[in-house]
Amino acid sequence: MLNVGDTAPEICLLNGAGEEVKLSAFRGKKVVLYFYPKDNTPGCTRQACAFAGAYSRFKAADVAVIGISKDGVESHKKFAEKYGLPFILLADPELKAIKDYGVWQEKKLYGKPSMGVVRTTFIIDGEGKIAHIMPKVKPDTNAAEIIELLGI
Repeated sequence: MLNVGDTAPEICLLNGAGEEVKLSAFRGKKVVLYFYPKDNTPGCTRQACAFAGAYSRFKAADVAVIGISKDGVESHKKFAEKYGLPFILLADPELKAIKDYGVWQEKKLYGKPSMGVVRTTFIIDGEGKIAHIMPKVKPDTNAAEIIELLGI
């Protein structure tokens, strides 16, 4: 389990254009790293659109926003195009980062247990350390809570 103050595990995944993105490339700036279950589902779409609506505030404060799910590159590309998402979406079909960050957990749907991504947001400081962990976030309020937390 990761804790505040830990060094954020390195991430090296593909974005919607099929380009490799490394978390270490963002050293020197804050990063909002949010894990979500699935592209084009109601909650995940609301969360992504909330980040898109607030993106100018993140950009003005030089804060990178990165979303990660187990969906593939093509799914992310279509999701970003459909909703005009201006931030990075990374594909993690092998669950590498998802497991490294401890967000692959047992969930219950209609009382039935299954494994899945628990919607979680990490704020990483400019030195690559975890500054905040927001577990089980609500899709509609996550972006606004981060803006308030960061004072941007």
